[in-house]
Amino acid sequence: MLKVDCVEKSYKKGGLFSREKQKILKNVSFECRRGECLGIIGESGSGKSTLGRLILGIEKPDRGTVLFEGKNIQDRKVRVGNISAVFQDYISSINPFFTVEEAVMEPLKGQKKGQKEIQSKIDHLLNQVGLDPSYRKKYPHELSGGEDQRVCIARAISTEPKCILLDEAISSLDVSVQTQVLDLLKKLKKSYNMSYIFITHDIQAAAYICDRVIFFRSGQIEEIVKTEHLKDVQSEYARKLLQMIITF
Repeated sequence: MLKVDCVEKSYKKGGLFSREKQKILKNVSFECRRGECLGIIGESGSGKSTLGRLILGIEKPDRGTVLFEGKNIQDRKVRVGNISAVFQDYISSINPFFTVEEAVMEPLKGQKKGQKEIQSKIDHLLNQVGLDPSYRKKYPHELSGGEDQRVCIARAISTEPKCILLDEAISSLDVSVQTQVLDLLKKLKKSYNMSYIFITHDIQAAAYICDRVIFFRSGQIEEIVKTEHLKDVQSEYARKLLQMIITF
C-alpha cells in the first residue's frame, strides 16, 4: 500500500549560503502493507522524523519516491483523506483557540455533509476515543495531556484514512496514559482496518503495537524484523537497543 523506494534526503549544513550538505536519509526502501502497523525505531537524530515528513508529503526527497497505492505522495489529491498524522507535541497540534468540536471538525471542512450529520460524526468520534460529548465545548488548555492526544487521534481518524503516521505520539504522556492510548490505537486499527507507521524510540511500545519493526540508524535501515522475532535480531545496533530494556 505504502512504498518508500530508494529515498534520500540532505540538508544544507553551516548556514544559508553554505554549499556543504549533510545527508540525513540514505537509500531508504521499505513497504507498509494494508492493515499493518510498521514500527520505525531509532535513537534521536537517526532521521526518523525526516522520513516521516517525506511519507506525509510535507517535504520532497532529493532522490527516490514515496508511493501510496502506486501514486506519488507529493500529489495532494493522493494524500487528502487517505493519510493523516498524530505528532508528539499535542499542545501545538491543536489550535488553542479551537474547541474540541472545532479541532475534530477541521479535516471535515469542505465535505458535502449536513450539519446534523457532522455533529453526529463528532459525537461518534469522541466516543471512539473515550471522550463523552461534554468535551465538545472544551478548549485544549482545559484537558489533560492524554485527553488532548485523544482529540488529536479523533481528528486523525475523522476522514477514515487508510494510513496514519504516528511520530513519537505517546512519548510526552505519562506511562500509565501511554498504555491507554496504545490500547485505543489497537482498537481503532482493528475497527477501521488502517495501517500505522509508528515512529518511536520506545522499543517496548513498538513491541506492544507493531507487526514489524524497522531498526533505523544514521539515516539507514539496519534491519527489518517481525515483532515476534525481536529477540532474534541480527544487527549489533538492534541488539544494543534491545539490551537497554529488561523486557518487551
